[in-house]
Amino acid sequence: VHGHAGEDGVGGGAHAGVSSAAVQGARLPCPLTSGELGGSSWAFLHTTAAYYPETPTHAQQALMRSMMEGVAEFYPCGYCAEHLREQFKTMPPDVASRTALSTWLCGIHNEVNELVGKPTFDCSRVMERWRDGPADGSCDD
Repeated sequence: VHGHAGEDGVGGGAHAGVSSAAVQGARLPCPLTSGELGGSSWAFLHTTAAYYPETPTHAQQALMRSMMEGVAEFYPCGYCAEHLREQFKTMPPDVASRTALSTWLCGIHNEVNELVGKPTFDCSRVMERWRDGPADGSCDD
């Protein structure tokens, strides 16, 4: 039956062995809204920055700079991507250390928050928010 996963050399996935008609009949989740995409993207970027090495190698710095530039180039919201590229011209990614990257990203995020009328975040608390959790242990398992 045409449409089976793997038949055309592309295999696997959540629908392996399921006909395309069966997949089309199922209600698949909707694409993310711009708000969902933004929130998920910021969470990924902040968490990645929080786990970036405190003393990265030159290769790690180049990779992180490249990743940030890739986000600014390929982000699905064209306006957002263009704004990020403009921000990078005046405030390029600071990939010197975990602290520098996290603080830089928080500053970029706060600029976006101001632009869209959202509250800013206290950048001195980025590690608490994205890596360590509150001192009261409320996030510990």
